[in-house]
Amino acid sequence: MPSLADLEAQAGVTRPAFGENAHILCDNLVRIYKTEGSSRGSDRSAAVEVVALQGLDLLIDKGELIAIVGASGSGKSTLLNVLSGLDIPTAGLARVAGMDLLSMTSRDRLRFRRSIVGFIWQQTARNLLPYLTARENVTLPMRLAGRKVDKARADGLLELLGVAECAARRPGELSGGQQQRVAIAVALANSPEVILADEPTGELDSDTSEDVFSALRGANRELGVTCVIVTHDPTVSEQVDRTIGIRDGRTSSETLRRTSQDGGVIAEEYAVLDRAGRLQLPRDFMNELEMERRVRLELERDHIGVWPADREGEPND
Repeated sequence: MPSLADLEAQAGVTRPAFGENAHILCDNLVRIYKTEGSSRGSDRSAAVEVVALQGLDLLIDKGELIAIVGASGSGKSTLLNVLSGLDIPTAGLARVAGMDLLSMTSRDRLRFRRSIVGFIWQQTARNLLPYLTARENVTLPMRLAGRKVDKARADGLLELLGVAECAARRPGELSGGQQQRVAIAVALANSPEVILADEPTGELDSDTSEDVFSALRGANRELGVTCVIVTHDPTVSEQVDRTIGIRDGRTSSETLRRTSQDGGVIAEEYAVLDRAGRLQLPRDFMNELEMERRVRLELERDHIGVWPADREGEPND
């Protein structure tokens, strides 16, 4: 019996490729690190493989502002490093703004980091050179990319981010929040298509965090730049339209938010079904129903039922 794909091919029906129109695409993305470890009972070192990303799928549309959350070690920072070109995937597909991150040459990767993406680190001191003024820090990426220095653009970005008065000050003369907003301006200096931020509010208090996030949100809205923020900060993750949860190196959940008719925010959490049909059930659901190793599935007319597997010695319903 011919498959659905065969029938569609015979009828001339073509489906769009997975993530064809996505601004950021990850398809079965894998990143494996090899580290040195000691062999048991021996002084010899043996290579140990750590699988940080285990077939991760991700689609982000152009102009989106999203948050990525997950426990320490879940793979979210590795994902950000891959998307920024700081790290090279082991297998799978990763594409940002039409550029294939696995096939880029070293020269392509350097241009990608200087012009296509902007990166903001958690540590405020890591984003800015201490001996340059805020304006000089913003114009530095232009110089490194071989572009004409545009001081008017630098001042315009500082004004957009609410730190115009800091243009002539050095980082040591700025508060932590001001430093991070200047860092956003630095990341935007070369008109990138994507901004990646790794815990940009991690070292800040709640009020200052809100100022920094508002600056990112303003840049996203005014400039149309796609923003991906890795965060533990609920004040950030709860104020974006989409929050993506990562667990054990795969996307596990998505929370979508929309505004109700009365002006309130409705948040709906979904489990993510990847391209291989894998699904990560929430741990609290599994613990509540004592689900381990295997579950029973039953196909209903409009849904799939999931039940704990029958335990030995217990009657079958």
